[in-house]
Amino acid sequence: MKKIRVISQILFLSMFLFFVSQGKTVFWLALFGAFLISTIFFGRLYCGYICPMGTLMRISEFISKKLHLQSDKVPRILKSKALPWIILGMSVVTMVASRKVFHKEIPILLILLIVSFVLTLRYKPWVFHNHICPFGILLSIPGRLSMKSVHVEQNGCVGCKKCEKVCNAKAIQVNKVTKKASVDKSVCHQCQSCVAVCPVQTINYK
Repeated sequence: MKKIRVISQILFLSMFLFFVSQGKTVFWLALFGAFLISTIFFGRLYCGYICPMGTLMRISEFISKKLHLQSDKVPRILKSKALPWIILGMSVVTMVASRKVFHKEIPILLILLIVSFVLTLRYKPWVFHNHICPFGILLSIPGRLSMKSVHVEQNGCVGCKKCEKVCNAKAIQVNKVTKKASVDKSVCHQCQSCVAVCPVQTINYK
């Protein structure tokens, strides 16, 4: 599954850069719109397999770990629930105004790509995914209602926390009382990294 994800991410990152270089980000937004709708059926596959920001953030995180740059202390402002909505609103206004007023397209998507890369050099990926990304906040709505998602069979879970450690979205956590893991569908990227590391095979996509 990891190979499929990597190939998919590289393919769509190349597609994204092509659209941006041609000034045709509307095509990428249309692709996002299609995945936004499909999220209610299959979960946030866009985040796990398509999103160019998610792809570069994996590289950024790798560099950060090698250089010991990441910090566990996240500023309060980066945890604000309102922040992604503010960024979404600013992005939409900027894109519309740039076309109507300046007759140019400000590369908002490219700017977000750079921000996600730089931010992940300092903080864990979930900070951008859950508290900054305007795409993520939109996908979390149908993601909460998705018909298919990564799921933990409670009876078989041994509470080893291996799934917690590999989750870039902080979507899976082990309850301190029950010692059982559970998945938050609204933020889960359906990348299935947790499935691969589960020693008792109690995590699956269904």
